[in-house]
Order: sequence, then C-alpha cells, then structure tokens
Amino acid sequence: MRRPHIRRLAVAVTVTTAATLPAVPALADARAVAAATAFSPVDAARAAAFTHASATGVTRGDTLLAKDVMTDPDGKQHVRFVRTHQGLPVLGGDLVVHLDKRGGYLGVTRAVDHAVVPATTRAELTASQAEQKAAAAAQGDAGTAELVVDARDGGTALAYRVHVTDSRTVEAGGARTVVVDALTGRIRSDTPDSDEFISPSLAQTLRRRGESATPQTDGPAALPGLAATGSAAARYPSTANGTGASLFVGTVPLTTTRTARTGYLLKDPTRWGTETRDAEGRALETFSRGTAFTSTTNKWGNGTTSNRATAAVDAQYGITKTLDFYKKTFGRKGIGNNSAGARAMVHFGNKVGNAFWDSTCGCMLYGDGDGDLFKKPLVVLDVTGHELTHGVVDATAGLEPTRVGEDGTQYGEPGALNESLADIFGSGVEFAADNPKNPPNYLMGEKLGLRQKFLRRLDHPSLDKLEGTVDYWSVAAYDTEVHAGSGVSSHAFYLLAEGSGRKTIGGVAYDSPTYDGSRVTGVGRGKALAIFYRALTRYMVSTTDFHDARTATLKAAADMYGTTSTEYRAVDKAWAAVNVTAANAPSPAGR
Repeated sequence: MRRPHIRRLAVAVTVTTAATLPAVPALADARAVAAATAFSPVDAARAAAFTHASATGVTRGDTLLAKDVMTDPDGKQHVRFVRTHQGLPVLGGDLVVHLDKRGGYLGVTRAVDHAVVPATTRAELTASQAEQKAAAAAQGDAGTAELVVDARDGGTALAYRVHVTDSRTVEAGGARTVVVDALTGRIRSDTPDSDEFISPSLAQTLRRRGESATPQTDGPAALPGLAATGSAAARYPSTANGTGASLFVGTVPLTTTRTARTGYLLKDPTRWGTETRDAEGRALETFSRGTAFTSTTNKWGNGTTSNRATAAVDAQYGITKTLDFYKKTFGRKGIGNNSAGARAMVHFGNKVGNAFWDSTCGCMLYGDGDGDLFKKPLVVLDVTGHELTHGVVDATAGLEPTRVGEDGTQYGEPGALNESLADIFGSGVEFAADNPKNPPNYLMGEKLGLRQKFLRRLDHPSLDKLEGTVDYWSVAAYDTEVHAGSGVSSHAFYLLAEGSGRKTIGGVAYDSPTYDGSRVTGVGRGKALAIFYRALTRYMVSTTDFHDARTATLKAAADMYGTTSTEYRAVDKAWAAVNVTAANAPSPAGR
C-alpha cells in the first residue's frame, strides 16, 4: 500500500453494527465464535482479524469498531473496521475483513502493512501546546486536542488531532483538522474538512488566464398550477407533489412535505427526509441553523437567481436524483447506507464560488458564486452527484490524498482515485436522471460555462487543459494533484464501459485512446458501474492507489462474473490500456 491519507480526518463514521474488543482479546477461531453468536458477522470478523493477526496486522491492545457491513447475495460478508490502540484512535488503521457465508475467514484488505504500535504513548507536548500549534497552522480557533496514533506515511507516531474552526486558510472560513506530533510538535497534516469541487489550482489557472465561467441557465419557467390535495380533515405533515423552476434543469417535479392546508416544506419524506435549507449568506456548518424553505403554493423558484428558492430547486432535485441512482442501481439506502436523508444548504457564505461536501456538517454546501470566476450558484446536477459521491466514499473506503499543500492543493493517488470515483458516479447520476435539459454524458461540469466546454472528461482526460488531467499512469502520479491524477482511473472506467476508439453516445463524440495502442471492447456502463461500486465498498481502503484499485476491480469482477469471464478480462485490459499492470506496480518501499 502507498503512504496513507491525510485529508478528511474528522469524518463522521456510520456504524452499521458497533461492537468493541477487550484490550487483550482471546485469539479464538472465527467459526467457533460465529457458531456461539448465531453468526454475528461483526463478531466473527473481529475474531478472525485476531486469529489471522499476521495477515490483518491487528495486535493486542487494538479495538476494532465496525464502520460498515456489506452482505453479498451468496451470503459472503465484508466487515469494514476502524481501530483504536490502547484506547487511542488510529489514523490509517482501517481494514476490511472478508468472510464466507458461514463466518469463515477469506482474507483482508488493509490500509497499512506495518505495525500500528507507537514507540511511546507518553506525549512531550501538552494538549494546550498542541492546540496553540494547530490554531497557528490553520489560522483559526482550535478545539480540544485528542491523542491519536498516526499510522500514516509509512510509520507510527503518537500525535494530537485538533479540529480548527473559522480557518482563514479555507474558503468561507471553514474547518480544518490538524495533526500535531506529540513528541516534536511538528505539523503532521493540516487538511480541510470539506471537499471543494473547484480546487485551488483550478481557480488559480482561471485567474491567470483571465477566464471566468459563464453558465447558460435554462431561464425562467412558468410553473403549472397545482391542485390542492387532501381535505380540511387531512393530517399533517403529509407527502405532497410540488413543482420547481430550476436554474439548470428546467421545470422539475419535487416531492415535499405538507405542513398545513396551505403550507409546504422543501423536505422529501419519501427519501428519508432529504431537505435543502438557506444558509442566508452565512458560512454555516451546522444544518439545523439553516433556514427552512417554505411555500404556500408548493411551487418553488422562478428559474432565476432573483428568487432564493431557485438554487434550492436545483440542489434538492440533484440530491434526490443522486439518492435514486444509488438506491436503484446498487440498493444503497442513502449516502451512508443507513436510511438517512441527505441535506444541503444553498446561499452558503459571502461570494463563495464553490460547492462542497462537508463531512463536519454531513451535508452539501453551495455558494452563490464569487461574482468573478463563477457568477452563478454551483448547483449543477453532475456537481451534486460528484460531491455526494465523496460522502459515499467517506462512508466506505475513506480515500485520502497523501499530502496537502499550504494552499490547500491535494496530491496523491488515493485522493485522485476519490476524485475519479466522484466523476464516475457523478456521470452515472446524469445518465440515471436522463433529463433533456441536462443530457447525460461522460463530461464533467459541461454546464459550468467554461471555454473548453467541460471541466473534465472520462474518455480522453488529457483534453482537459485547465487542470492538466492525465490519460495514463506513471510514477509521477504518486504526487500529482488529485484532479489531474484522477484521469487514470476515470479513463480505465470509460474504457471498461464503452471501449476504445471513436463513437458517438447521446449526441456526444468520443475518441478514447490507449497507452499501448490496444483495442478495448466495453462491457457496458451498467456492468462497469457495478464493478467499480463493488470494488469501492468491499475492496478499497483509505490508502488504495491505482494498482490497488486494479486489484479491487478484478476481485469485484471475479466475484460477480468469474475469473474466466469476458468482464474479468475486460477489467484487466482496461487498466493495462492506462498503463496500470501487475508488472509495473511499485514495490511497497517505493510508494
């Protein structure tokens, strides 16, 4: 595995089944534990992790906390754990234990391949000193320092983790997580808690070119009249069918909550209470502080920014379409797969030209544009699909970049894979929505109004000159900016789905090249999405790089179709076509 991640360290963990180990567990056989506990997959996986400690890397003093349990149609179980060591959270300590249908150990996928035992558990710095260093580094207000074990970056060290709010290094005064070495006081990592759609490097490139985004919106729309539903005796709240006039996707249906005879709330009870609120120009990271959108007519927005609800229509529509995509395509019940609704706030901050997945808030945040580079709210459908997919990644593999520069620019293959998956499934959301006002394609950000007509594209990534996205893997990918590096796995996905060469899909012309000049035949978008989703949820961890992703997708294809299948061979060929092969995988020491 490559050096572990450093970006969103304050991710809220969704625990499907929570349980802990004693500090010094008995090393029992997993099958015996399964039988004794009527096969609790978490207990069986935990016992298996200790029984097979040489493979899993767990040791005495470790506690494994279940983050997720995935069950296959054939009964196999995949239990994702985070861990503590002697009560201290371990950064980079995540692993997935794979079990057969009877609870027998099949294998493990782990984030780090070294021991997570620090040389000492005695800090030289006080918590107060760590907080001061974190506040200075992130230029904000430090919270309480927490001792952790930092197993990232190829080593293991005692450290403090500090949450810093109102950081002046983050757009709109967001939050950062700073990790301070508890012995030396060195800043080990300083990372934003939110994931920005517009990267610092892209913003710098646009300014250098004197270019701004001028998106073409759909324009105002006349909303049809809505007949009142229910009667005076109706009970509230109840489900209602409304209509919204959006900026980008025309007039769309919205499922809302009726709160009174002539009162409606922009909250969808059919999708676990998914709701969009108004941040009213404030840099809020607490959803409950947002102002609810209400209506007396159940008609929302007017198709222009003159109505505050218009941006909310795009956001709510995009979020519900993203939830529908994940549920209908993969059976995933919400971003965290926990039957919880998604949340969003529009009009976030003052002149914010960005959109974020914020793990602190657990919601989407949309700025109105900065009036310079971006003159409209970033509530485009594929932006929403992209950013909410970061939430799915947070809830599963938790992929992180290997480092973050002083300006917030993120680098490294695990972070690039995260961006790639967000583009892959973001395009999947567009295809699933199939909105004629936002035709589906393999382009990202095509409605942002950029001169090159898109931000990134999956078929031929290097046609993106704004971020310098690459088509193929090389050793330089290890420390490439994450959006630029994302082209490697995005290109592999496109080749798996559609194949190489020229073709026109949905009116868009594509011409996908290959590194070795080989011809790749696609297996179809549906199968490609299923393979990548299974790989993400079962076989990826926080440090997964491109070669690990190749292995993960091959395992997923083998599970679904067999190792002699056309699909399995296509996965292998797609990765080879972007120069990711077993033969050129870097050694652990070289990563």
